Amino acid sequence: MLLPAKNEVARQLRRYRMWERVMLAAPADRAARDHFEDSGYTLCVLMGKRCAREAVAAAERYLQTTLPAYLKEQTGQTRKTRAVPHGPPSERRSAAGR
Repeated sequence: MLLPAKNEVARQLRRYRMWERVMLAAPADRAARDHFEDSGYTLCVLMGKRCAREAVAAAERYLQTTLPAYLKEQTGQTRKTRAVPHGPPSERRSAAGR
């Protein structure tokens, strides 16, 4: 998994927060809204998320954790996995039908 440099994520997160404040202060300002949406899209691309809210949360987690911890969280390695039965599928089906 490729991850952006932390300093770039921090810069884009600051940019997003700045345009968020500007847009909230002047919701009718179309230029402010466009910049806000552009900054959200940039975070989505950087963090690999589909919506700005998820991208912001991921960026904040990424900046607050170590790289190995963030990768474990993203790949789901911290979740418990269930045991997978071994043997050919035909044996598993016949054993389940008993």
